[in-house]
Amino acid sequence: MEGIGGDRAPVASPLPQWGHDTWRMYQYYLDKTTPHTTYRWIGTLVIAAIYCLRVYSVQELEISDGPLLPTKGSDEFKPFIRRLPEFKFWYSMTKAFCIAFVMTFFSLFDVPVFWPILLCYWIVLFVLTMRRQIAI
Repeated sequence: MEGIGGDRAPVASPLPQWGHDTWRMYQYYLDKTTPHTTYRWIGTLVIAAIYCLRVYSVQELEISDGPLLPTKGSDEFKPFIRRLPEFKFWYSMTKAFCIAFVMTFFSLFDVPVFWPILLCYWIVLFVLTMRRQIAI
């Protein structure tokens, strides 16, 4: 009886085996790139540059008959001018995450907080900040 208690293991279907082999090969090369930080970042920059070139070339090749976005400052009506530029927002958010990350290494900052109180505090701060930002 070949199927029961035979010496040979059942043969897996080729598709899952191929997927597993592909995943192992991907993981192998990913592990080999781990110590090469500079080359990984250079590769990422090359990929980003290729993406930017692709977006630029598609933009140049695309012919639009419909309305276009404004290209000059005088073409657009701006009823709302932001007080906080995007870069400052990004910088503040990144700095806050970095500070919060460093604070997790010290038990001094491990203060127990009852989450409903924290949620109410966040809502009050959000409302006050947005009221000040939206106020004309």
